[in-house]
Amino acid sequence: MFAIQDLHVAYGQSEVLHGLNVSVASNEIVAIMGRNGMGKTTLMKSLMGIVPTKSGSVKMDDVEVSGLKSYERVARGLAYVPQGRMIFSSMTVKENIETGLVTSGDSEVPADIYELFPVLLEMKNRRGGNLSGGQQQQLAIARALATKPKVLLLDEPTEGIQPSIIREMGRTLKRIRDERGLSIVVSEQVLSFALDIADRVLVIENGEIVRDDPRNSVDEAQVAKYLSV
Repeated sequence: MFAIQDLHVAYGQSEVLHGLNVSVASNEIVAIMGRNGMGKTTLMKSLMGIVPTKSGSVKMDDVEVSGLKSYERVARGLAYVPQGRMIFSSMTVKENIETGLVTSGDSEVPADIYELFPVLLEMKNRRGGNLSGGQQQQLAIARALATKPKVLLLDEPTEGIQPSIIREMGRTLKRIRDERGLSIVVSEQVLSFALDIADRVLVIENGEIVRDDPRNSVDEAQVAKYLSV
């Protein structure tokens, strides 16, 4: 479904990602773990076309997307929930989700989105900036789902969110995967969350993938070492 091959990304002369290779199957959740500064957010931004790729290939359904603009990638089925959520704080919940409908062509927010996030239905006329961090994260995911993606990218979704909401988000992401049959790539620092949701766990260290293990054979102690400062 989603294949990243020999991906090199640089800021000016400084290369940040050094030939990454990652493949994601249909219906698979892949967690990319790593400390701050290891390249997780750079990877996500480059996959969305926000940061230019130096060289390498990014394919969805065997179609090369690395030369496309961000909005063209969204139209192809790639959706992105950025770190910090980046919702429109002065717009209502409903209006925020509607910004994702431009791609799908729907005129109304699909009912199944509100089924996934009942709190958003309750608060659909409330301004996004008045929501809690966890509610804003749900809103950001709902907005991304409104584009009807094939691949969903989530950059540090648990950041600044309380544990009970994190557990609920994990259940929701697995439900999204199961009901919609899409692939999910999550960058994350919270190991318990990654182990809860992911089919595979990768570790990025200094711009390179150093571990790639199926969930049932993850060495938690080894992965934790990479995450400790």
